Amino acid sequence: MNIFHRRRRTLAGLPVLALLIVTAGCSSSDDNDSAAVPSPDTKATGLCRNLDEALPDKVDGLSREDPEPRSALTAGWGGSAIILRCGVQRPPKMIDPKVAKGADPDAVAGGVNGVDWLMEKRDDGAYRFTTANRTAYVEVSVAKGRDSSGALIDLAGAIKKAIPEGIAD
Repeated sequence: MNIFHRRRRTLAGLPVLALLIVTAGCSSSDDNDSAAVPSPDTKATGLCRNLDEALPDKVDGLSREDPEPRSALTAGWGGSAIILRCGVQRPPKMIDPKVAKGADPDAVAGGVNGVDWLMEKRDDGAYRFTTANRTAYVEVSVAKGRDSSGALIDLAGAIKKAIPEGIAD
């Protein structure tokens, strides 16, 4: 194949590439559908892989759409509406004695269907929930304006099945 022929093929593909870039830029699932992949130890990674296999196809009525980059440690439903990350670090507020006494109104502990959570309201109005009393930390972010109870109810069974009760390292 000569160079001229190769250039022609590349140039012919440019309009299609430009159209894809413009379409992706207009999409509602552009850079919001990403999630940082945690770096847990080997034990937590194994538990997180088990969780990934146990997760439901739908959460709070939304279909599963995993964020980029693809990983067994992250999952998503409804684009960026609900994002799960498994194997995250323990949140600092989880061990702060002021939180345990209810002094921090933006960090509240509670349970849903047998799974204990630390709830934190974020500056953007979204909520972040992190499991407590499990051998790996699982974080669930719920976008502003969404009722989080449906997500936590739908995820509880998979978390109980895959992540045993205990204290994460």
